[in-house]
Amino acid sequence: MSVTAARLAVVSDNEKPTLLIIDGHSLAFRAFYALPVDSFMNREGQHTNAIHGFIAMLINLLKAEKPTHLAVAFDISRFSFRTREYPEYKGTRGETPPEFIGQIPLLEEALKAMGIPTISKEDYEADDILATLAHRGAAEGFHVFVVSGDRDAIQMIGDDVTLLYPNARGVSELKRYDRDTVFERYGIEPHQYPDIAALVGETSDNLIGIDKVGEKTAVKWIVQYGSLDGVLEHADEIKGVVGEKLREQKDRAIRNRKLNHLLTDVDLPYGPGDLLRQPLDEAAVREVFDKLQFKTLLERVLKLNGDGGPTADGAALPVAAVLDDAIPPVRTMVDEELAKWLDTQSKSGTAALGLRVETAQGRVTGLGIASAVDSVYVPWEAERPDYVALESWLAGGAPKYLQGSKQQLKALRGSGLDLGGIAFDTSLAAWLLKPGGKADDLASQVYDHLGETLPQADPNQLVPDVEAVSVATEAWYVLRVAEYLAGRLETGARRVLDEIELPLVPVLGTMELDGIAVNQQILARLSGELGAVGSDLAARAYAEIGREVNLGSPKQLQQVLFEELGMPKTRANKTGFSTDAASLTDLQEQAPHPFLDLLLKHRDATKLKQIVETLEKAVDSGGRVHTTYDQTGTSTGRISSNDPNLQNLPVKTAVGREIRSAFEKGPEFATLLTADYSQIEMRIMAHLSGDEGLISAFNEGEDLHRFVGSSVFGVEPADVTPLMRTKVKAMSYGLAYGLSAFGLSKQLRIESSEAKKLMTAYFDRFGAVRDYLRNVVEQARVDGYTETIFGRRRPFGDLNSSNRVLRENAERAALNAPIQGSAADILKIAMLGVASDLREHDLKSRLLLQVHDELVFEVAGDELETLTAVVRDRMGGAAQLRVPLDVQVGTGPNWDAAAH
Repeated sequence: MSVTAARLAVVSDNEKPTLLIIDGHSLAFRAFYALPVDSFMNREGQHTNAIHGFIAMLINLLKAEKPTHLAVAFDISRFSFRTREYPEYKGTRGETPPEFIGQIPLLEEALKAMGIPTISKEDYEADDILATLAHRGAAEGFHVFVVSGDRDAIQMIGDDVTLLYPNARGVSELKRYDRDTVFERYGIEPHQYPDIAALVGETSDNLIGIDKVGEKTAVKWIVQYGSLDGVLEHADEIKGVVGEKLREQKDRAIRNRKLNHLLTDVDLPYGPGDLLRQPLDEAAVREVFDKLQFKTLLERVLKLNGDGGPTADGAALPVAAVLDDAIPPVRTMVDEELAKWLDTQSKSGTAALGLRVETAQGRVTGLGIASAVDSVYVPWEAERPDYVALESWLAGGAPKYLQGSKQQLKALRGSGLDLGGIAFDTSLAAWLLKPGGKADDLASQVYDHLGETLPQADPNQLVPDVEAVSVATEAWYVLRVAEYLAGRLETGARRVLDEIELPLVPVLGTMELDGIAVNQQILARLSGELGAVGSDLAARAYAEIGREVNLGSPKQLQQVLFEELGMPKTRANKTGFSTDAASLTDLQEQAPHPFLDLLLKHRDATKLKQIVETLEKAVDSGGRVHTTYDQTGTSTGRISSNDPNLQNLPVKTAVGREIRSAFEKGPEFATLLTADYSQIEMRIMAHLSGDEGLISAFNEGEDLHRFVGSSVFGVEPADVTPLMRTKVKAMSYGLAYGLSAFGLSKQLRIESSEAKKLMTAYFDRFGAVRDYLRNVVEQARVDGYTETIFGRRRPFGDLNSSNRVLRENAERAALNAPIQGSAADILKIAMLGVASDLREHDLKSRLLLQVHDELVFEVAGDELETLTAVVRDRMGGAAQLRVPLDVQVGTGPNWDAAAH
């Protein structure tokens, strides 16, 4: 026994040192998939999300566990003694994502600067290194914490060894597994887990288990016979199909057990006692973190030298007197105390307060309000008379920072409260920084942006292990996340946030609460008719092939189309050959068949019936439908509609128009009014490209596509045929979306050579359009983003990717981003203007829907003339372009009749 081990062996349990050992690759991969790839990229174009997530997790671990000894183990490659024995080992794992490549060396460099040793061993896996250190550490008197996302690590657990295992959130939360936890979860001791895995198999390692043997069966056998060896010795006693499979396939279990056994005697350059935590090298840390562009993480890492951890000589480092991120205690306030506190905040000149609304069953039950140093909880009781100051503060212009402000505004209004002064929304700000990212909840934002874990109760546990934090503490975190995001917003994005997105929140909230009236009788009739049509089409399709099949099953359709009917193969996919709508439409044109024609018509009828049924379910007790508008639902800036989606209603078919006819004015209103922009994207194209031909056409009020057709085909405008007009219209819009000659030929059903000539003729006549489209991609390649007329940016990191598919996808998206994004901004500005005028003129008419480039209003009494003027003025003047914004208006008792 070494001197260190001998010394450690005599200390009491409370004095034992703590060894923290981490599976580097496992946790880095978890972090990679937990954080949005494109949100983390340094100036060289290297993705860094895995590094960011890993280091943020590490900081939390160091604070929580305060280890005295520390190391991170990494795999050298996918090959080890296990792959020599079984080449298929881990063979099902896909190729390393290109965005992950290059992150591990940078992570190792960062860890070195932080004074944390990294260990690798040729021919062995990181798990073997961890198992060796855990085994030796426990023997030498350490408390050992193993951090790994590999379930094989369960076998390391013992009296002094605890596994910290990431949950589904990635690496932001780690679940503790000790002997009792393992027994509660699996009903076995930790050392028996590999026996279970050997019988069941490990999909992630490509270790195939015994057929028909699941976890429950395996646990029962191991409990009964003690081990895998015991199970195999008594295999003849096990009855039924599973017994037969066990006897037939026992070699699989033997092989699996040999491969999933972790070694505890690997010769390593360090022992547990050699891994004493070292002080970080501040200069090296600053250099590495500057390369990674981790400003916030740098500040947190530098604090590690003052968190009370040990220095190289074992002495304690000084503890910082006050941590910047110390969570203030929650104080409950009501009545005079609350009024005084709010007044104090106002007089102190506090920039903004964080706000979080607590709800239960859709009603407000409390509010959390926070400053940088205070967290206040206000229990809400509707009948309480002394909340005048609170209601005044909520409705007033005092600046408030929120996350998901629209939902909270609606909850407050549902409880008779109003919300004004929305000065920042972390959801909107994060989306403006990364438009393609998903909308995150507060806990994810706290983790992603602050690198901290917001405690959350598990909704699946009757008695949660972790108590959820107060909404007052959540409000404090909202404030901190907002301050972090505000520091990252450049001038244009901040202007879009302040002048477009934040003012739009109450407008959209009001629209959602108002909803639109729906005629349920029309929907019921359409549902019945579409159901009958679908049944008839299905019966006729069955008759064509002489039997019934599931028309929604790709597998059964593949058999019918490509085997029984011998039709040409469509593009290959994972399950055989594609049966999606586009593929089957192409197939029907290439090789028409009655069955396929009926199948496609059946799909259309089924889809329409589903749309109608979704609308029927969404109608409330007042006969109105309330969609939810998502400001962060697209990367272009366009608003999306959900629950139900009112932007996917067909408009060009007779049935689609009937569906729209079900949307009606309310009984107390005079009519519906619809208004939309005519050819807004082509007008923006003309403005951005500066093409004199397009600008002249719009300014002179000509039919754009007839004008373009005349120029491209060399005929008089009056001689442009409908077919010519269709071709140039498809090309004009397609070019803005990166449409190639091949794509145009496919869309118009013409030869590629003709499509190429068409595009060449177009660009010969409208060269400024060609130059603009070419330059916008090249400029984005330099800048890393595109920008709308109003300053909304959309990052495109993949424009310089070595992956051709990623690069070309980014190029196509970059072409249209400024155009579509500018169109989105213009419509939003118009909505803000209309909403402002409705309030200013005290009109009772209401803005109900926004669908693509169209707005739908409910017109009160005799307000039609005034509202029409307001709408035309605000929509037409939403942007000053080189061409006019043409607004088309229509009226009628329902949405279809009001179309124009």
